[in-house]
Formats: sequence, C-alpha cells, structure tokens
Amino acid sequence: MLLYRLLTTLFAAVVLGRLVLGRSFGDLRARLALGPAEPGHHLWLHAASNGELASARPLIEALRIARPDLALVVTCNSVTGVALAQSWGLPARLAPLDLGWVTRRFLRNWSVRAHLAMESELWPHRVLGCPGPVLIMGGRLSERTARAWRLFGGLQRRLLARIHWLSAQDEGSLARYLAAGLPADAAGPVVDLKALYDPPDLHDATLSGLNRDHTWLAASTHEGEEETALTAHLVARAQEPELRLILAPRHPRRADDIVRLANAKGLTVARRSLGEAPDADVYLADTLGEMALFYAAAGRVFIGGTLADRGGHTPYEPAACGAALIHGPDVRNFRAPFARLDAAGAACAIDSAETLAAALLALHPRQRAMGQAARALLRPRMDAQALVAGISARLDTLTPA
Repeated sequence: MLLYRLLTTLFAAVVLGRLVLGRSFGDLRARLALGPAEPGHHLWLHAASNGELASARPLIEALRIARPDLALVVTCNSVTGVALAQSWGLPARLAPLDLGWVTRRFLRNWSVRAHLAMESELWPHRVLGCPGPVLIMGGRLSERTARAWRLFGGLQRRLLARIHWLSAQDEGSLARYLAAGLPADAAGPVVDLKALYDPPDLHDATLSGLNRDHTWLAASTHEGEEETALTAHLVARAQEPELRLILAPRHPRRADDIVRLANAKGLTVARRSLGEAPDADVYLADTLGEMALFYAAAGRVFIGGTLADRGGHTPYEPAACGAALIHGPDVRNFRAPFARLDAAGAACAIDSAETLAAALLALHPRQRAMGQAARALLRPRMDAQALVAGISARLDTLTPA
C-alpha cells in the first residue's frame, strides 16, 4: 500500500499541475471532490470513459427502476463521459483522485452506501474506504495487468477480498481474479456489458440518401488506419462504382489531417461537423456520440484499432446493427467475441489495404446475411434485469445509516 500511495501521489501531482496550468479550475475542484453534492444516500457508479459508460446504459436504466431507494452518482475520468451521464439526467462528476483524503471527502459528501465499478477500475482507496458493498461489472483482468499487480505485493488480494460481487467479461479474466484472491462466493456470471448494447431507433435526414448496400464505414480509426481505408476505398470503388465511405476517426481532432490525406489521393470530403451533405467521395464523421447513426447507415464495417496496435474496438455495436464486420489482426481487447465471429464466418480478417479492398468486394453480395449472423452470434446470454437482480441482492446487505 505504501508503494501505491507513493505512485498515486506522484500521479496526482502531475494531474493537478496540468489542470492549474490549463486554468481548468472547475475540473481541479472535481478531482479533489470539492463542489456541491446532492442530498440522500447514493450508489457510486464509476466508469473510466464514455465508452464504458455507454455500454452500461441498459444496466443503469434497469438499476434505476429496480432500486429507486438508492440514487446514483456517476464519475468518469473524461469530461465526455461526465457529459454523457448528465445527458441521461444523472448527477455526474469527474472522478476524484484516488488519494485517501480525497476519496473520504467524496464518500462523505455524497453519503455513498455502495460502490459499483465498470471493467478494470479497481481503485484501492475507493474499494477499502467504501462503507458498503463493492461490486464490479464487466471486470477485465489481462495476464499483463495481473503481472503488474504483483508489484504491489498483497494489495490486490486485500482488495479482491473486499469485493462482494464481480461479474467478469470473459472466462480468462474470471480465472485470473479467482487465482489472485477473489472469494469464490463473490464470482458472478461472465457477461461482457458491451453485449447488452441495444441500438437506438434513430433517423437522420442527412444520412437518409445513402444506400446502405453500397456504403461502408471505417469506425473508430487511429493514425495509419485512415491511409489504409482510403487506399482500399479507391481500389474497391474501381469495381463497385456506387461505393461510398463513411470515415469516423476515434479522435475527431485529427479531422484536418484526414482531409488533407484524402485530398492528396484525389478524394473529395464532406464533413459532418460542418453540416455538409454526404455527397462527396468520403463522408468524414468528425463528431462525438453519433456512432449509432453511422453503424445503421453502413452495410459493411471495418473496426478500427485492429490495424494500429490498439487492441481493437467493440464488435458488439456494429453487429447489433446487422453490419458485416471486417477487422485487422490486433483484437486483444475483444479476443473472445472476435474468435466466435471468425470461427462462425461472421467476420472477415484483413491485414492490409489490399486485403481490405478484397474483403469489401467479397462481402458485398452477402453482407446482409453476414450481418444477421453476427447479430445473432453476439446476442447477450443474459439481460440487464438478470444482472440487476444479482447486484440488488448484494445491495440488500446494506445496513441502516
């Protein structure tokens, strides 16, 4: 614990220093758990970013219905995550730094009775300081992370002994949690929260003119992947002249660079952020929070992060929209679902612009059937209500304040 406190103090100094230099005093106060709190007892739900939070929305909505006696307060490490939670009508703050005195202030101000963390967010002061049950949903513990935890001696075992219920997102994570000290009676069902994704019923007049059968999406791309996507698009379009590309970079701030790259290849670009119609060679989806619209508009989807050494992004959302899936070799963030998709022929693996172009052409005549197969294969094995029942059973152990 001494080593952890030392490293956390150094990390906190860097974070706070950047906020001061950037004159982000509101964010600074939030990181120190300062500012107003709402009255009443709260269940503290923490998700690292808007991605984890979005995947948990079905669970959050079911939990709000099942436990109206316990209000939610949400924390995220990103301002976009905070904004997303607030758009759902939830009180949300930037996550307090995991310093003992800061965590105690947050627990006290919000009268926290229980803590629910998403995925791999296991913060010692929160876990050890929470006065009630501590629960983990969609827990992920890779072999690499498990090795890193060994640097802290028995701290991980001490933390896991404090967990009342943990639902891992894959069997390998569950096995590693148990080996590291999770009590057997705290092991919940294996469920990847992202499988609970239910595509919203959305309509966008701007995109209505696109023919889904001849539109493909390069989703959540990273640097280097746009080059591959644009090159593949040019090759495939030579044989499928109607083909249109929606390019949605993971970080919209890179939009100007992507426009220059496309123009250098002789491609015209229309930008979503500027309200331009998608009548150019490439429609650049340089906005946040609209991926569901783009998944619904494209019959074929290349999943970004799989060619850029980033571990890959979610296959669940495009699969839920019935898109034919294409991915690169690096799928470590979603190894299990990609393995199931590949084994069933419900996804296509590529490794270059040439193989991406070939996949786009090969999948065109069977993209609908392939999309339906992917949707059926990744349908969740357990619904949000069943998960909430497990959470609620642990919350019933709360003692009166």
